[in-house]
This record gives sequence, C-alpha cells and structure tokens, in this order.
Amino acid sequence: MDLIGAVDIGGTKIAAGVIDAAGHVLAHEEFPTTPGLTLEEGTARINLALEAARAQTGGVLLGIGVGCTGPVDFHTGVLGKNAFLPGWEGSGLVKGLARTMKVGIAIDNDAIAAALAESAWGSGRGAGSFLYVTVSTGIGGGWVINGQIYRGAGGAHPEIGHHIVQAGGPPCFCGANGCWESLASGRAMAAWLAAEFPQHASRLPDARSICAAALAGDPAARAAVAHEGDYLGIGLANLVTLFVPDVIALGGGVMNSFPLFIDRIQLSLQNLCGLVPHQFVQIMPAGCGPLTGLLGAGQVWLAANASGKLLHPSELP
Repeated sequence: MDLIGAVDIGGTKIAAGVIDAAGHVLAHEEFPTTPGLTLEEGTARINLALEAARAQTGGVLLGIGVGCTGPVDFHTGVLGKNAFLPGWEGSGLVKGLARTMKVGIAIDNDAIAAALAESAWGSGRGAGSFLYVTVSTGIGGGWVINGQIYRGAGGAHPEIGHHIVQAGGPPCFCGANGCWESLASGRAMAAWLAAEFPQHASRLPDARSICAAALAGDPAARAAVAHEGDYLGIGLANLVTLFVPDVIALGGGVMNSFPLFIDRIQLSLQNLCGLVPHQFVQIMPAGCGPLTGLLGAGQVWLAANASGKLLHPSELP
C-alpha cells in the first residue's frame, strides 16, 4: 500500500500519521505543543509517530507532507518567525524529517494545507473561488481559485488573521494592534472573558470550555461568544467585501461550535457588505472533520509531487 506521511503542526498540538491518496487517514497520533518543546524534541517525536503509523498499516511511505503554523517558505522549507514555536525558525524541521525518513518532503503553512484539503475533499469541493478560514489558537486561511492556491509576492501566503479590525485594539505578537487574531481567535475569546468576568476565568479558561458553557446557558460564556461572533463577523465581512468568494468554510477548534456564531456572522455580513452580493457567498463549517490538518498535509505533498517541487534529502545542506 502506498502511503503519504502527514504532519500537522499547530499552536496547541502536533499530529502525525499516514493517509492514502483518496483522503483517508489510516493511522495517527498527536501530542501537545508545549511552550518548552524544542525543535529537536518535536522532530524526534514526529519521526517516531510517522514510523509507528507506517508500521501499523504495513505500507510504503512515498513522502511526507507538512502543514505548520506561521510563515513557511514552501520553496526551501524554512520556517519564519513563530509565536507558538519559538526556536523552530529555519530549515531544521525539514532537514530532521528528511534525514531520518529519507523521502521527499513538502511543507506549507497549516491554513493553506487545510484549504487544499477542504477544496479537494471538503466544503470547497467544486467551488471556483474558495476561502478557508481556521479559527483556533490563532486565525489563518487559504484562498483556492479554480483548484490552485493563491500566493502573493515571493510565494508568500496572505496572513488574513493580521488585518486590522479595531484601530488601537489589543497588541499582537505580529507588531500590530487590533488585528483580527488579537480579537477573534480562541485565545482572544478566553482573554476577553478573563478581563470582563475575572471571577469566572478559572472555570472558563479556554475557548472549548466557554463554548460548552454557552451551550448550557451560562451568561458569562454567552457574552464571550457574542463578542467573539461580532469580531468574527467583522473580519469575514472584510474578506467578503474584498474577494466575494463562492464559499467560505470555517474550521479550527473554535468552529467546532459553528452554530453558536453563525447568526452574528451573518448579521455582520448584512450590515457591512453593502456593495457586494454577500447573499451569494456560502458560509459553512469545514467538511473534513477533526483530521483536516492531516488531510491538508497530505494535499501539500500531493500538490508538490505533481508539480515536481518536492524537497529531497540529497538537496538539503
């Protein structure tokens, strides 16, 4: 059986496993992205997880695709400045994987990887213009036009989580104040609740607990969800006004609670998108499920393999 190694590196966890070319995750495991996790430790754990998954399925590993949070140069495999993985900058991740597994590797930003998966196998299938937005520890996204990922100057991916939605708003690690991620990510929602309802911060420390409590009718949690929904809506309204895609799929951990936010998102689009036909833009939850990141990593490898842009062990210094 031919297998593709898949690695999904996010701000809270790392998953590694194997998939087939039809988009089925056959085996995987995951571990937390702890603040002190070094590049060497992370690479070693990823290698072990990949080999265990390959051995479990008994197949042949054709290559490895990686989706990683933060700026990624897909041409060279170099990771840029990363708030969630300090010390991982550079090309050490790709070198470490290539030297151990001895196969061709492709790497890209994790949101771009997820966008490719959703375009091929999920909510964006068949859409001419498709925008994927992940709302989790941070906010990112990828834009797929007629099956091809959009890239900017030098092949860079647009950092949609860092456009400004509130001048003079909360500071962000990117250097700006009031960017979308600083106001509408899962981490931002928890920070807002802690500031507005400090007496409830210990029992509602993160987005998952806040969403669960909101579903149960908790007033503080519902206020945080309303605040989150408003700022998600503002950012999405900006994207609709700028790009008017056929479909926007919302993924990431926070969007596991998609029904809590969609009404306020739609209200923002109605109020803020007066010059474009926003009613034709479909806003829907991502369709690939909780393993979207791994499927996206596989799509990164498939795309690079098809275009002859894999990074091979022999080519890495």
